[in-house]
Amino acid sequence: MAKAEKQVTEADLKALEERRRAEQVRERAKREREKAQLGTLWSRRDFMGRLGWGVFSVFTGITLLGFMRSAFPRVLFQPPTSFKAGFPRDFTVGEISEKFKKDFRVWIIRTEEGFYALFAKCTHLGCTPRWLAAETKFKCPCHGSGFYKTGINFEGPAPRPLERLRITLAEDGQIVIDKGVKYLYEKGDWTKPGAFLKYTA
Repeated sequence: MAKAEKQVTEADLKALEERRRAEQVRERAKREREKAQLGTLWSRRDFMGRLGWGVFSVFTGITLLGFMRSAFPRVLFQPPTSFKAGFPRDFTVGEISEKFKKDFRVWIIRTEEGFYALFAKCTHLGCTPRWLAAETKFKCPCHGSGFYKTGINFEGPAPRPLERLRITLAEDGQIVIDKGVKYLYEKGDWTKPGAFLKYTA
């Protein structure tokens, strides 16, 4: 004989609902206790959720950065190698002009025949020499190399003379120095056009 099915009464449903509510209350109380114990620390669920969003944000940022870099080509901006130094009348014969030494590391020397420009960089280790007017020589403060007014080395460890720079006249009559073109004495460059600007006016 088949066993009769138990009828679920309204009282049973009410008891079941009360047990479910009691479990929910206990679960909430348990979470509150865990939060109180952890203080400001995140729960495991919070941590995993935030970690997931963090990874997603980093990935999105890297992708966006890569796209932006591909949209703008890499361009290396370099300062111009040439500059205008003024008119010949601004320089006195026999003068060692140091007005461009600080910004461009250049001396401009005027002689009775014209002009030449020396690169203010010691050929030993690259220090910046000083012009000693009383001794009429360039003297490197680092290791004592000495150079005549012409740039020829005569004392200290410098292995060769100072380098000359290209010097020309612009269309407006101003002197132009081009640091991108250097003339080396030991290679015979000082006799080449551009190493010396003839000017006798």
